[in-house]
Amino acid sequence: MSSRSAYVIDPPAMASLPVRGRDQRFPVRRIYCVGRNYAAHAKEMGKDPEREPPFFFQKPVDALVDNGVAVPYPPQTKNLHHEIEWVVAIGLGGRNIAAQDANAHVFGYSVGIDLTRRDLQNAAKDLGRPWEWGKSFDHSAPCSAIVTAADIGHPKRGRIWLSVNGAMRQQGDIADLIWSVPEVIAEISASMSLEPGDLIYTGTPAGVGAVTVGDVLEGGVEGIADIQIAIGAPQ
Repeated sequence: MSSRSAYVIDPPAMASLPVRGRDQRFPVRRIYCVGRNYAAHAKEMGKDPEREPPFFFQKPVDALVDNGVAVPYPPQTKNLHHEIEWVVAIGLGGRNIAAQDANAHVFGYSVGIDLTRRDLQNAAKDLGRPWEWGKSFDHSAPCSAIVTAADIGHPKRGRIWLSVNGAMRQQGDIADLIWSVPEVIAEISASMSLEPGDLIYTGTPAGVGAVTVGDVLEGGVEGIADIQIAIGAPQ
């Protein structure tokens, strides 16, 4: 039976990211995001940076945007924010993965931007409602090509940064994560199965701020990847 006749409508295309040095792409199943995983960012958001259990939200996989693309300014917001993040790509799934075993489940690493409709997110927080409307909109997950762990190992430190129109906005080091990558993998897999194709956006350092149409965002994680996007006109 052809795929056309198996479904009442055409199924959506597989979301994926390029892999540096390979013709094949990395298929993406889910996008997990860690909230407030740098102490300085927690402080700037008015929260206590104590090491409380990590919390998570998700973005839809079709929110992914390849590096170098212009992202249309989203509707229903007047306060679009940038959040540069180190991204982990899972290559081997599992449940209840021990932190000491977690690196074996990582296919590679990348850098992404968690675009956030901050006004909608803050309104949801005030009402005790979920964040999805502020976090999980179209084109909200730009991400660069994945670099394999086989090529670079498993970094423990490195500068993470983002500039807007050449002016530095965010700077930190991935060594400053409140919850490390192995700990985050262990925490997620204790609640549900991690599977090949899952991405984890690991949190953002301090300095988040608003962007507008015409802005050019550049960022990266030292020794891993760089990213550049532009904010385009609304669709």
